[in-house]
Amino acid sequence: MSVTSENADDLVVLGRFTAPYGVKGWIKVYSYTDPMENILNYSSWQVECDGRLTPVKLEAGKRHGKGLIAKLAGVNTPEEARLWNGREIKVSASELPQLETGEYYWSQLENLLVYTESGVLLGRVSHLMETGANDVLVVKGTAESIDRQQRLIPWLPDQVVKEVDLNSGSMRVDWDPDF
Repeated sequence: MSVTSENADDLVVLGRFTAPYGVKGWIKVYSYTDPMENILNYSSWQVECDGRLTPVKLEAGKRHGKGLIAKLAGVNTPEEARLWNGREIKVSASELPQLETGEYYWSQLENLLVYTESGVLLGRVSHLMETGANDVLVVKGTAESIDRQQRLIPWLPDQVVKEVDLNSGSMRVDWDPDF
């Protein structure tokens, strides 16, 4: 395996390996893409191994039951596949499709500071959750925020989320700090 010179800051996590599948070295893949099969369209997967990024060649991939399975080059046994368990699958942000104005990738929203419309700092977006009805921002308090409380704020553009400013690393929400 060779190490890439890809800057880790330019990478986006699209999924992770979960468990070996079968006896020929296939591995189950949990995809964060929508639809889930889209992860198979990216040709240059990167995986962190021992603190270094390593390119992974996808030989084949397909839907299997409710999930996905993949065959990686050089991985031919369940024991070899098991070595990949839990590792995140990353791709260069430049490979992602361009979004329409007002649309964002979850990775762009993570780590943004969240302010109320009156300027109260609620915290920083830790991650997002898919709930079925709408996505939810998980906002964790920081040393500078109003408190250290974790808040679950629905991702409802124009209703709750009033503004996202990627350049300043912040967003403005219509949210009561007491919630």
